[in-house]
Amino acid sequence: MQDEDFTEDTGRPSKTKQKEAMHELRDLGAELVELSVGQLKRINVPENIFDAVRECQKITAHGARRRQIQYLGKLMRGVDDEPIRAGLALLRGESSAETARLHRLERFRTRLLEDEAVLTEIAALWPGVDLQHLRTLRRNALKEKENNKPPKNFRAIFQILQELDQKGTPAAEESDDE
Repeated sequence: MQDEDFTEDTGRPSKTKQKEAMHELRDLGAELVELSVGQLKRINVPENIFDAVRECQKITAHGARRRQIQYLGKLMRGVDDEPIRAGLALLRGESSAETARLHRLERFRTRLLEDEAVLTEIAALWPGVDLQHLRTLRRNALKEKENNKPPKNFRAIFQILQELDQKGTPAAEESDDE
């Protein structure tokens, strides 16, 4: 008879399961602390968690940082963590859609460096883009490549394309594929 009492399902998770869930949320919070401000904004975390993460990033003392991460885990219990997990997966490149998007932008950048006429295509896809700035970056990137210098402008072109793509995905996404 007593054995049945131990196997009875009470409908709520065991204390061990609750602790595991809390530790997962704490670890998720610790992952957020390692991100940059721009990445945090891309994930679109709630304001109170964003503030706690920013506060934790400022703390250098080990014990204080650990306590702040614990606090962050406590805050995470009150929000839906799935959008945050999905955002982190996107940042890590675990999403095949995100990987495909980045490859598409890389091809766009390569085409731009090969042919300046691609600027008209960019203007058609993303109205309001600063074409003069892109033209300057393109010219500087080509000079960097000629002189075997670090690809600063090459990366800047990609950053601009990425920002444009995030602001508004073009309607003709497939037009830039070969």
